[in-house]
Amino acid sequence: MVRMARYQILSLDGGGIRGVLSAVLLSRLAQAEPRLLRQVDLYAGTSTGAVLALGLAAGLDPEQLVALYREHGRDVFADTAIDNFRDLGNFVGAQYSAANFKRLLIRHFGDKRLRDIAPRVLVATFDLDNEAFDPQSFRTWKPKFFHNFPGADSDGAERVVDVALRSTAAPTYFPVYQGYIDGGVVANNPAMCAVAQALSTARLTARPTGGAAASRTVRLEDLAVLSIGTGRAPQHIAGQSADWGLSQWARPVIDIMINGGVDVVDYQAAHLLGGRYLRLNPRLDSNIPLDAVEAVPALVTLAESIELGPALDWIRQAFLR
Repeated sequence: MVRMARYQILSLDGGGIRGVLSAVLLSRLAQAEPRLLRQVDLYAGTSTGAVLALGLAAGLDPEQLVALYREHGRDVFADTAIDNFRDLGNFVGAQYSAANFKRLLIRHFGDKRLRDIAPRVLVATFDLDNEAFDPQSFRTWKPKFFHNFPGADSDGAERVVDVALRSTAAPTYFPVYQGYIDGGVVANNPAMCAVAQALSTARLTARPTGGAAASRTVRLEDLAVLSIGTGRAPQHIAGQSADWGLSQWARPVIDIMINGGVDVVDYQAAHLLGGRYLRLNPRLDSNIPLDAVEAVPALVTLAESIELGPALDWIRQAFLR
């Protein structure tokens, strides 16, 4: 018998346009079990998962998020002949401008700050320069996890729009945003980052559904994690001894960085949490690039075909209070 959790985490992977798969799965789960999202204590997301996590935490329902992909995917991944000419067909510049995406995010989040969101959120990004100009300091790049937990390291003053754009600045797809790139290069599956954040924060306020603020210590045995991916693609590199250089590895290594660590996190979470962890990551028939907006209908169809009975049983037994 799985012990009922006291602290619930919803973790959402990166994956570009494939985020519609996650959004549809969440929509179906929430329709079948309306208590699901109301009881989430911490939303964690990377890249497209960051947009989903921030949207849900800010009060958007899953159907609204599905609509973002279906109605605005082509606007976000919109290329022009002028842009292609300027960046030599993506050879010396990002494939897409982030301007349309930023306008879309502003439309939904406005000037909202992380501190204005009641549930706790954690968003993975990668800081390209800590700007330590003191010669005695160590200047380097590093992962950065934006959150709205209380404390000296809180990022509550950060704009939701800026945090989302930092986390979604996928290399070669979008330009660097405010010195940050896509968190997928270090944590495309942010589940274990969320676990670490929850365990390291000793004092946590009450859930956003009401009631007075209460302090409590969270232990590993208190946690339950629902982790939702953007689809497992059939990817491989054939051969036993490829003798590749920079030009051959340029594109594969990005995919390996972003997707290779996803299963590592799944392994860690499954072993640490046991029955208090569930991973939903349906298998794809083909590799779908981050910007393949033409695949949205097929992704929706796939998400609608997944049997969710076992997942709902787990949610009711191990996730909900």
